[in-house]
Amino acid sequence: MQSGNQFGSKLGFILSAAGSAIGLGAVWKFPYMTAHHGGGAFLFIFILLTLLIGLPLLLAEFVLGRSKKTYPVKTFELLGGKKHYKIIGMLGQLAVLLLLSFYSVIGGWILIYIVLTIGDIIGLNTLNSSGDLFNSVIGHSMMVIVAQGAFIFITALIVGRGIESGIEKASKIMMPLLFVSFIIIVIRSLTLDGAMEGVQFFLQPNFSSLSSESLIYALGQSFFALSLGVTGMMTYAAYLDDETSLVNSGISIVSMNIVISILAGLAIFPATFALGIDVEEGGPGLLFIVLPQVFEQIPFGTLFYLLFLMLFLFATLTSALSMIEINVSNVIKEQTSKRMITSMIIGLIAFIIGVPSALSFGVLGDVQLFGKSIFDTMDYSVSNILLPVGALLITLFVGYIMDKNIIKSQLNVTDSSISKTMYTIWMIIIRFVLPIIIIFVFLNNLIN
Repeated sequence: MQSGNQFGSKLGFILSAAGSAIGLGAVWKFPYMTAHHGGGAFLFIFILLTLLIGLPLLLAEFVLGRSKKTYPVKTFELLGGKKHYKIIGMLGQLAVLLLLSFYSVIGGWILIYIVLTIGDIIGLNTLNSSGDLFNSVIGHSMMVIVAQGAFIFITALIVGRGIESGIEKASKIMMPLLFVSFIIIVIRSLTLDGAMEGVQFFLQPNFSSLSSESLIYALGQSFFALSLGVTGMMTYAAYLDDETSLVNSGISIVSMNIVISILAGLAIFPATFALGIDVEEGGPGLLFIVLPQVFEQIPFGTLFYLLFLMLFLFATLTSALSMIEINVSNVIKEQTSKRMITSMIIGLIAFIIGVPSALSFGVLGDVQLFGKSIFDTMDYSVSNILLPVGALLITLFVGYIMDKNIIKSQLNVTDSSISKTMYTIWMIIIRFVLPIIIIFVFLNNLIN
């Protein structure tokens, strides 16, 4: 990679990669899934599976990315020795483009709510009933399209500025703000009367409440919470120097993901239990309908809700950065002079693809594909088909095709018995355990 087109520091890489992983799945979907599947028991299983399954696959993507330090499509071709292996990188390219197309719709909703909440604070408008307001917002065609375009433009602009000056710099600002915002919200949530009941539900495991379905969902959540299977982590690792430990970086990123998930639970469950609000309403309802009800009952609640919206915006943006970057790296092929224009073009393509999703709650609300709205169809196609297929291909490639000497070199496997044992365990997970688990989750998602 050319100078200036790499991460400037280990911290910058960790924050950027963690930002890619910590998206709406970690801070939005996780609390809902936890509420629906047993509280503390679900949290325990989620953490366990994230360490045993998510971390090994994360390291596999890191190994792939840094080994050749080039764009994903070329990486698979070089490491596999045959051109047809580049289809794995192309699949990831397609998956993130589709993912960004509807992900940006949610990012646009967040921008709209930030503007409306600021207007409420300064007295320009008054927020109406949460449910009525949300339905009004997502049904307003022009508003959601403009907001979606604004979100993609911001993302493309950051990516266009490069790795160190764009993605790394933005992540170094947004990720610490994400943690600080969460801490403030958690402190406020924990000081509410009756908050400890929510804390107990979230942190105290009750395994009798777990079902086989709960285990499957915990497995899926732990696996996909790290944004694996679409070559995003692989792309970031290509911009990393050879001295940085992939294992230590992977552990740091997984730990940050777990911590954010726990903070999300501590921000939401104590408040909802204290105020008697049901958090099991998932999807958009949690952020735009349930949480406003929580904050409107708290002193200075509108300010806290604005802070929470900014938190979600940071999480959404840091994930969206990697979605554009994957496609940019595959297109410019290390020619950094084309970065900005390429970022904007890819952003425009994602925007055009995402317009039907943005309109699927308004003028296209009656359009159904396979019994789902356009938005839900896009979400289902990426989350339940493209991501697990991509993850399966990556594990099979690393486990059975890639040169094992290259893998050992990237993971810094030494002659010590501990190092060799850890490598052997990791390789067993990659070759035998992960493929079975991925296929199991994939088939379960299709069936259900």
